[in-house]
Amino acid sequence: MRPIFISENRLLSACRGFFAAGRRSLLAFVLLCGPAAAQQTATGRISHAIAMHGEPALAPDFDHLPYANPAAPKGGVLHLGAMGAFDNLNPYGVNAGSTAQGLAGPVYESLMARSLDEPFTLYGLIAQTIETDAARSFVTFRLNPSAHFSDGAPITARDLIFTFNLLKTRGRPQQRAAFSLVRSIDAPDDHTVHYDLTGADDRELPMILALMPVLPSHAMTEKRFTGEGLAIPLGSGPYRVAEVKPGERLVLRRDDNYWAKDLSIRRGLYNFDEVDFTYSRDDNSLFEAFKAGLIDYRDEDQPHRWIEGYDFAARRDGRVIAQSLPLGGPKGLQGFAFNTRRALFADPRLREALATMFDFEWINANLYSNLYTRTKSFFDESELSSSGRPASAAERALLAPFPGAVREDILEGRWTPPRSDGGGRDRETARRALQLAALAGWRLHEGALTRDGKALAFEILVANREQERLALHFAGQLRRIGVEARVRDVDEVQYQRRRQRFDFDMIVGLWQASSSPGNEQRMRWGGDSADQEASYNLAGARSPAIDAMIAALQSARSWQEFVTAARALDRVLLSGFYVVPLFHARDQWVAYWRRLARPESLPRYTPSLFGDVLDTFWRAPE
Repeated sequence: MRPIFISENRLLSACRGFFAAGRRSLLAFVLLCGPAAAQQTATGRISHAIAMHGEPALAPDFDHLPYANPAAPKGGVLHLGAMGAFDNLNPYGVNAGSTAQGLAGPVYESLMARSLDEPFTLYGLIAQTIETDAARSFVTFRLNPSAHFSDGAPITARDLIFTFNLLKTRGRPQQRAAFSLVRSIDAPDDHTVHYDLTGADDRELPMILALMPVLPSHAMTEKRFTGEGLAIPLGSGPYRVAEVKPGERLVLRRDDNYWAKDLSIRRGLYNFDEVDFTYSRDDNSLFEAFKAGLIDYRDEDQPHRWIEGYDFAARRDGRVIAQSLPLGGPKGLQGFAFNTRRALFADPRLREALATMFDFEWINANLYSNLYTRTKSFFDESELSSSGRPASAAERALLAPFPGAVREDILEGRWTPPRSDGGGRDRETARRALQLAALAGWRLHEGALTRDGKALAFEILVANREQERLALHFAGQLRRIGVEARVRDVDEVQYQRRRQRFDFDMIVGLWQASSSPGNEQRMRWGGDSADQEASYNLAGARSPAIDAMIAALQSARSWQEFVTAARALDRVLLSGFYVVPLFHARDQWVAYWRRLARPESLPRYTPSLFGDVLDTFWRAPE
């Protein structure tokens, strides 16, 4: 067949004709005019990708993601270990905290996929293109006509609308909150879905919708979705669930008919034929299984073990590779969260007093070989952090309507978590904590910190031995100022249920920091989420200043406006003393058997370098 050549003028003329014919002809526009540079329409702009700020880094004809190896061989079995247990296979329901690993992405796919080499940019996957306007008052997705579920059923607009309505009413709180901002949704044809976002005033919303999974309307029911069962899920991803042993084992197997295996966004990814997860509640058992070669890869999170535990034969002779790899982007924050829904923790001065007793210097030296850094910001080690930076005029203008929301030392960038002398019994630290507690009405009386005749006592809920060890040490320090903190260790499933129902006094929380924080901040700190079951607002924060800073994040049009809002939010959160900040590692410690291989290039913006199924790895030749 002879090739057909169309001049540039004729091509543009043809494209204009499709626009004139209306939305139903836009799919034909995509097939004829793409992949190409973004195309301007009468109402918006059609593109292969969308960035939160600025332009996508990769052109429409990009070959593969920068951190993927397009020549990676396919095949082999990947054996992984997972801590804890699981009781369901639905990563999108309210019980997602106890869901098995490896389902979101490998089994269930979203409309668009993220490039971890950019702060927040999405590229087409199930949705071949995205259209929106400068105000982001609407978004339209055109589906790839080749997309289908693993049972062969095509993915259509009906599946998108079904999924949207299901998640809006039965999904996780953050999904329900975001989707409730959509004014209307309609499908002009089987491969086009249009969302009206008028009035939402949320520039991130089109991207949140682009990250929505697509569930099969012909196989999913509301009853099945909301149940806690272990029915085999049906998705459109590169893997299918092959075997399930509740709470103990999950096996994913490659779908030989995976529809997107040749797309640029997937080239070089998901290279194993099978992924086998073994679950255990004992991390030592998983480490021994790794040393014996029964598990292929391990993320190490124990400094003492990282320093001393990897001196075994396979590591010494090179069969096991252990690497400390740099992590880019904000470091986020892990810490003991106060449940401010409890009257006991209503006063931030008391919260600061208790936080003062966390002795990081002693813990880091005696438990972690000084491998950790104390966390001092919710966006630590990034441009978004307020730490060490006086507030700019733009930040002060944002915060002006909320006098007192930010403490002066935090506004000036002078505040850092308190430092001890490292001896384990710093008297000055205890004296400062008692002074702060006195401001909140608490006095030391007969060895107990009391107010109105009642001694201060509470429970710290933990889920594993490492959390327990930290909590016990913290409790010991609190005892020095007359506070009785009881440490309660429960199994993973019970822990998640109590967390979701806010049935705790204090709990260990992890707030991973995106390089482009936005909608998730509303679920973590927004007032509306404080009483939403299963939200991530562990502290129960309610503050007009927090809500306003999150709104400023979501409406920011330029990167500088975005940075300003992020730093202002950081200052408000730090001033609230909702969390006792813990610490972080600047690198990710990984170990794997040489039978695995990975690309030299690493993604630049991710809290974890490799996905649940080691997306970029492959089985090395013998």
